[in-house]
Amino acid sequence: MTKKIFRSIISVALIVLLSSLVIATTFLYDYFNQTQVSQLKAELSLVADTVNDVGIEYFDNFDSTVFRFTVVAADGKVLYDTEADASEMENHVDREEIKEAIEHGKGSSARNSSTLTEKTFYEAVLLDDGNVLRISVSQLTVGALILSMLPAICAIVIVAVIVALVLSHRMAKKVTEPLLNLDLEHPEDNNSYEELSPILTKIHKQHKQIKSQMETLHRKSDEFEQIISSMSEGLVLLDEHGMVLSMNTAAASIFSVKESAVGKDFLVFDRTTDMSKAVEGAFSGKHSEFKTQRNGNEYQFNINPIVSDGKTLGAVILAFDITDKAFAERNRQEFTANVTHELKTPLQSIIGSAELLENGLVKPEDTSRFVGNIRKEATRLVSLINDIIRLSQLDENHEPATETVDLMDVSKEVVEVLTVSAAKRNVTLNIEGEPQTIYGVRRYIYEIIYNLCDNAIRYNVDGGKVAISIGKENGRTAVSVSDTGIGIAPEHQSRIFERFYRVDKSHSKETGGTGLGLSIVKHAVAYHSGKVTLESELGKGTTVKVVF
Repeated sequence: MTKKIFRSIISVALIVLLSSLVIATTFLYDYFNQTQVSQLKAELSLVADTVNDVGIEYFDNFDSTVFRFTVVAADGKVLYDTEADASEMENHVDREEIKEAIEHGKGSSARNSSTLTEKTFYEAVLLDDGNVLRISVSQLTVGALILSMLPAICAIVIVAVIVALVLSHRMAKKVTEPLLNLDLEHPEDNNSYEELSPILTKIHKQHKQIKSQMETLHRKSDEFEQIISSMSEGLVLLDEHGMVLSMNTAAASIFSVKESAVGKDFLVFDRTTDMSKAVEGAFSGKHSEFKTQRNGNEYQFNINPIVSDGKTLGAVILAFDITDKAFAERNRQEFTANVTHELKTPLQSIIGSAELLENGLVKPEDTSRFVGNIRKEATRLVSLINDIIRLSQLDENHEPATETVDLMDVSKEVVEVLTVSAAKRNVTLNIEGEPQTIYGVRRYIYEIIYNLCDNAIRYNVDGGKVAISIGKENGRTAVSVSDTGIGIAPEHQSRIFERFYRVDKSHSKETGGTGLGLSIVKHAVAYHSGKVTLESELGKGTTVKVVF
């Protein structure tokens, strides 16, 4: 602030000084010109009176070092000049002052020299004998005058700058000294400039507000500590450097921490590869989750970044005891494997019967009905087996080849495959949005969109619509499938992604399907580290959104 005040004073001083010099020079120059013209007129009047009485012979003994006199005849011929040979001078009939004198008795003009450094003033008067007497004097132009005065001007500017530097430094210091001595801890006790009173009053109010907020923050912090200490799930908060900010009792038990972990590097308590990768991914803005066994129990760890204003400030680690869930899942996987094995044998039998029918080994009148029933059941069983196999592959973390997948191309492919199915149910399919690409497994992405669209068609109404929307949501690629179907009741919405779960089992034969489509969607989305959400209302339709 001192520098700004200092520079401002110096600038103002220099501007005022230069402006004063320019104005003074201009006024003095004009005044000098007017005085010079007045002197010319007075001198011309005196000499003209004498020449009228004595004649041109007056100039025989005339000597003037200041003014120049010229006598010009009415036809412009120069009869006499005090500084040059009249016979060698050009005709002056076109000179402005000469013409005015001949026409009006008197004439005046001023002309610059060819170099523009001098300006000559002319005054002329008509004599009694018809000749014109002209007087002239030359002087420097304002530019030449300033150049001639340049050393003096520079000296004045240098002296003024030195004085301004000294005075502005003192003034700036004097102005800012009360500001530097302000007591911001007690703003109401300062007796400085009156202009600062509103600011100091605001600072005082802000101090009180900050104090109140700090008290609230401490209270909220105590409440937070009490809440997390009573959680059955493990919770760990890390700063951007991986240091522990908070660790509740459950997390301390999971990671076998016997003393305070606050302020210590989290890697001291867990050096496993999965955890290190997950924490590192969280600092890069990625969500991670994995399962592992500890102390005889199985846990699921969810690691998420803490983001504010687009900047990652840390990470939060949540640990869930999923021992019971894992046991149930293993039983379900065994059941799936058994079902797959049991279904393959009857499936081959059905297909074999269909081949017999196709070869004409069945009575013609029974062929159409027999083929239709067998084909229908065979297709449903094959679909079930395929779904079970896909789920098993996802459960086993099978890693197929990944590639860049265009969601728009996959959606068009799905629409093409489901066009016939949609037409049978009088449902319209359309795609909205713009092309978006992600890096993943094309087959899994196809399964996600296919199963969502297939469900939207199956549980739609006659004349309904299904819309596939592709775009961005908070910078992430998203695809959603909306329908105008029957909707899902709130009590069922949390379970529809479970395997074999059906909202209305009596309706399953009518709509078809295996009951595994949404489960495949859930696992395929999780494989791509995405998130699937559902919004539905009975009688109005359902929207399922996947954000990768």
